[in-house]
Parts: sequence; C-alpha cells; structure tokens
Amino acid sequence: MFRVLIADDHPLIRKGLGQILASSVYVDAVDEANDGFAALELARSRHYDVIILDISLPGKDGMDVLPELKDAVPDTPVLMLSIQPEEQYAVRAFRLGASGCLNKSSAPEELVEAIRTIAGGGTYLSPKVKDLVMESLRGDPRDKPHEHLSERESQVMLNIARGKTVGEIADKLALSVKTVSTYRSRLLEKLGLQNNAQIVEYVFRHKLID
Repeated sequence: MFRVLIADDHPLIRKGLGQILASSVYVDAVDEANDGFAALELARSRHYDVIILDISLPGKDGMDVLPELKDAVPDTPVLMLSIQPEEQYAVRAFRLGASGCLNKSSAPEELVEAIRTIAGGGTYLSPKVKDLVMESLRGDPRDKPHEHLSERESQVMLNIARGKTVGEIADKLALSVKTVSTYRSRLLEKLGLQNNAQIVEYVFRHKLID
C-alpha cells in the first residue's frame, strides 16, 4: 500500500485522482495540495511513497517545485502530470528528477500503473516519447535549448508565438505583467534570442505549436 500526495490547483482534478487511487489496490492514503508551496510543506512534514505533481501550478509552477522536492525528499518518486503532450515537457522533467510523466487525458488504469511502477523504483513514460527522453538524457547532440526552460517560461514562449501581448499572457496565466516580462527575459537569455520575432521563428522552426 502506498501513501500519495496530489498537487494540483483544480479541486475536481484532485478529487478525481484521489478517488481513482483510493479505489485501487495499491493506495491506502491520499493527501492533497492546491499549489507548489503546500506541496513542499506537506512533503517535508510527512512521508509519501509517490508525489503526483501538476506542471501548471499557481505561484510556483511544477517545474520550479520539482527540483526543490527532490532536494527535500530525494528518495520520493515524482510523477509529473499535465494537459500538454508528454513530448513537450518530459525531457525537462526527467532532467529535474521526475520518475514519470503522464497526460491528464490518460485512462485511470494508466495512472494506477504509473504509480505502481515509480513506487517500485521504476520510471514511467509512454512508449512514443521514451526514445526521445532517453536520447536526450544521454546527451544526444540533438538536445535543444527550449528543453531547459521552466514550465512558466515555456508557457510564455508559446503564447508569444501565438501573438499574445504581455498583458494578455498575464491575464491568461494569472500572473502580473512584471512577472511575465521576467519570464520573457529569462527565456530569451536561455534560447539566445533577442526579441519576439525571433521567439516566433524559433517556436515554428522547432514545431512546438501547429
């Protein structure tokens, strides 16, 4: 039996995941956190066999929380959860210490299997992105700069490529304009770019959006 922590800012998602896990034969206790700060506090105060961490969290996104969790509880496996296709974030997540990645559209049985796998010391990743992740973790020469962006930096990048203004991005992500501008500056530096036009060209060249 496993004790699981679910960190997600949507109550319905937390409750749904909790019900799936509580009804399985593998999990006997499920705790919830509605943001990254609460997840860190709970992880430091209680023992968990698995932590399920949503990438898009308010205040401190999942990619920022992940390395802090691994510093605080290095032996606790973390399953990253997102509505995004795994290939868009899996490489970054594994580099930061994740043990598995799962799309929110996955079947309940897949969630249970992922929990069982990583709690047993394994890694969980869909077959279609396994080769991509393994090649990148081995230092494949095709490694790309955007794989090193945080989740918020990646969200800002993709929204800029879709033609959104800083103000529109701030409203969409529930962030201040100043914070979005900071993320923009960071991603420009990490990608070696200078302006929004180059961001747009980069995103479409690497086929990060349709």
